[in-house]
Amino acid sequence: MAYWLFKSEPSTWSWDNQVAKGDEGEEWDGVRNYQARNFMREMKVGDRGFFYHSQKEKAVVGIVEICAEAHPDSTTDDERWECVDIRAIRTMEKPVTLDQIKAEPELAEMVLVKNSRLSVQPVSATEWACVCAMAGTQAD
Repeated sequence: MAYWLFKSEPSTWSWDNQVAKGDEGEEWDGVRNYQARNFMREMKVGDRGFFYHSQKEKAVVGIVEICAEAHPDSTTDDERWECVDIRAIRTMEKPVTLDQIKAEPELAEMVLVKNSRLSVQPVSATEWACVCAMAGTQAD
C-alpha cells in the first residue's frame, strides 16, 4: 500500500463535503499540475491518503482511501488531465497542523514541509505512522 496527501481549500471542498459523499467517494478533479497528476497515475485502489485543509487551517483533518484509479478528469475535455476517486475513511481524533508537522524532526523531509504548494503528494510509511500517532488515530 502507498500513502498520499490531498490538499484542499475548505471553502472549495472540505472534509465535511468529502464525508457527505459516503462510500461512493468523489473525483479528485481540477488538478492542473503535471507532477500531481503523475502521482495520481501511480495510485492504486486501497491506497490511503491524508485529507489536508489548506488556507487558514493548514491541518491534516482526515484519512481517505483511493476507490477508483486514474481516469479522465470530468471537468475538462483536455486528455492530459486525469484524476482518482477518493472516499472518506476516518476523521482525525486531533487535526495535525502544518506547524506541528514542521516541528517534528521525523517529518523534516516530508513533501508537505519541502513543497507545501503541491496539491497531491506522496507520504512515506514512516511519515504516515508519525502523523497518525500525532493525531491519535490508527495508522492502518
